[in-house]
Amino acid sequence: MLLVKALLFVLTCSNAQNKDLKLWYDEPANVWTDALPIGNGRLGAMVYGKITDEIIQFNEETLWAGQPHDYITKGANNYFETIREYSENGNGKVYDIAKDHFMSNPIGQQCYQPTGNILLSFPDHNNISNYYRGLNLENAITKVSYNSNGVNFSREILASNPDQAIVIHLTADVARSLNFSVELFSPHVFSEVIAEKTNLILRGKATDYKVHENVLKEHSDNVDFPKSRIRFESVLKVLSCDGELTTHGTKLEIKNATETTLILVAATNFVNFKDISGDPTKRNNALLKQINDKTYEFIKATHIQDYKKLFDRLTLDLGDSKISERPTDERIQTFNKDIDPALVTLLFQYGRYLLIASSREGTQPSNLQGIWNNEMFPPWDSKYTININTEMNYWLAEKTNLSECTEPLIKMVKELSVSGKKIAKAYYNMNGWVTHHNTDIWRAAAPIDGVGWGIWPTGGAWLTQHLWWHYEFTGNQHYLEDVYPILKEASRFFLEYLTPSASQSEWLISGPSNSPEHGGLVMGPTMDHQIIRNLFKNTIEAAETLNKDKGFIDTLRLVIKRIAPNQIGKYGQLQEWLEDNDDPDDTHRHVSHLWGLHPGNEIHPLTTPDFAEACKISLKHRGDEGTGWSRAWKINFWARLNDGNHAFSILKKLITPVNFERKKSSYETGGLYKNMFDAHPPFQIDGNFGVTSGIVEMILQSHLRDVRGNYFLDVLPALPNNLKDGKIKGLRAEGGFEIDVEWKNGFVQFLKVKSLLGNKCNIRAKQKLVLKSSTTKRIHEEYINSLFCYSFETSKDENYVFINK
Repeated sequence: MLLVKALLFVLTCSNAQNKDLKLWYDEPANVWTDALPIGNGRLGAMVYGKITDEIIQFNEETLWAGQPHDYITKGANNYFETIREYSENGNGKVYDIAKDHFMSNPIGQQCYQPTGNILLSFPDHNNISNYYRGLNLENAITKVSYNSNGVNFSREILASNPDQAIVIHLTADVARSLNFSVELFSPHVFSEVIAEKTNLILRGKATDYKVHENVLKEHSDNVDFPKSRIRFESVLKVLSCDGELTTHGTKLEIKNATETTLILVAATNFVNFKDISGDPTKRNNALLKQINDKTYEFIKATHIQDYKKLFDRLTLDLGDSKISERPTDERIQTFNKDIDPALVTLLFQYGRYLLIASSREGTQPSNLQGIWNNEMFPPWDSKYTININTEMNYWLAEKTNLSECTEPLIKMVKELSVSGKKIAKAYYNMNGWVTHHNTDIWRAAAPIDGVGWGIWPTGGAWLTQHLWWHYEFTGNQHYLEDVYPILKEASRFFLEYLTPSASQSEWLISGPSNSPEHGGLVMGPTMDHQIIRNLFKNTIEAAETLNKDKGFIDTLRLVIKRIAPNQIGKYGQLQEWLEDNDDPDDTHRHVSHLWGLHPGNEIHPLTTPDFAEACKISLKHRGDEGTGWSRAWKINFWARLNDGNHAFSILKKLITPVNFERKKSSYETGGLYKNMFDAHPPFQIDGNFGVTSGIVEMILQSHLRDVRGNYFLDVLPALPNNLKDGKIKGLRAEGGFEIDVEWKNGFVQFLKVKSLLGNKCNIRAKQKLVLKSSTTKRIHEEYINSLFCYSFETSKDENYVFINK
């Protein structure tokens, strides 16, 4: 017990490094998007904080509709050349042919589903005062407290990664005054609840996929979705109780207690995307055995220690004021008027919190809603949309010092390379592997939904960028050796897929394809070419690093030169397509053709000023409005264009209340719900992750390199006037660097660069800096393009400190 108290004391003291990182409210949640999320990567829960009838809705990440399935339409490759020819010629028959012969079987994929609800009933709790509901990002614990009839009641709810359980701890400050009942509920048709002594056991089977009416009308002959074969079990156990515990039907009742701890474990029969032979009961029994003899204090302490190893790596302070002390929903409502900088800090760290909560080593990647979903048939099936959304979920991971959280995504890409190899043969009769614009837990890789957006072959190629980023940030060559075959085989597919342009025979183009999710089936969309160039370049560098496949990479070098280049159109815009067809009045949410600006690295004001200006014009045509994730992407775009004030103006639009009044008829645009979830609308988590990435891009960019391949650390490249003072510690940069920077009135006051790999370092800033202390003997200083540049050799694990001259 002394050890646990000492650990908790140390952990509590360490909280001082982040200021007031809490979402908090003075009333319970009324709807799901008011509730507060907790998660351990595998289990997620939404805590409502209700007084008499509490709801804790929970998910287990592998509870999906369907079963292992390859989604292949037999004979699809017989139609590929016709579809390509018709796309080149503008033959309208291409849509019918593609719809009938080239889409997946069935036309869509399966959906992520909720597991159930924990229901806590406190019938005698009335005369309420001092209500509080909050989520502390520093310890990943949700707390609900209030006074009822003179008694102070408190609940702490957490999702422990070490113990793989959701834990609920209830207390009263008056002895024997805690009386409540516990129930489990599941929305699945085939489910049952059994009460056994100290346990409630929920068992069931995933519900079969429900086909949307519009899909039935459009594809009535291709909607035979495989039946659901996922079995699940959840066990809620009273771990400790100093009162009376009885069972009544399917309820547990606790009377005359002062303190009670409940734990929930959950599992399914899912093993991997090809195997569902697991035993959920056996898995839960093992989890219960592991946790049975532990106290709440010990569970809590180990949970906090595990969480803080990740979360505390990075701290951000943008300042605060009296306006920062209000409930979170009030702060969101007035942000556009008062510009509360501490709310920006909170939103930034909330993105990191949500990634830790939804993507840990050994879990599934974060999907469209992370791991939080309360609907049996959620929007867009809560899948993995890989034409922007899944990738955006992980933009923040490496650079905000959460490299381990990318492991689930890397694993998914490895699995997609397996299913994608089958699709390459079955649909294109080509080697390598390919994945289109969506996937699910069964690692579907075929084109789905609709011809005009589903036939997009560069989804897998985009995902490989994250494999390469992980190497750029960590320098781990054993890892690179492991993933290199995936890069190589993705490149192999596009070596065969690229085809000469009908209008410019010296150019190679992609097609049939589309520019997600806009414009229909075309040949040669700009985004494809940017992604493929990036894939080839990363594959070449990986092969050179590993001293492999010289002949193969020589071929890639030759082909890169022939891929259709970026083009500037008649309005001065970056063209979205091979032809100059852009409409300046088009405000579509996707801005796919700017991929080369972000997250790609082939366009930048310092390296390609003409194309950077063209990107600005494209962005101005599209406008600053849009869905939540679209606004988040635009923040990153404008930061890459070194326009921090424009980026911040879009951040203001994102920090906008979405339907707080819950008017059914109100038209909603992107913004934030009360619990700070991003609104597409409805809820999509990518905007939360994307905005954290965008704030990093304002403070540090490290994607550009010198002629020898060494990375530039661009410090405060796009700092907005509204964030003129601040400090950040623990940012990561490509090339293996960790960065601390403090700034005042927009100028760097202190900069520390820690070299993690011993690579050469290039620093660029808008002001002169002085190296304060280091073993470095020589530092090269230049003034180029209105920037002070410093280059020097580094030693591994050495710190290099610069100050404002």
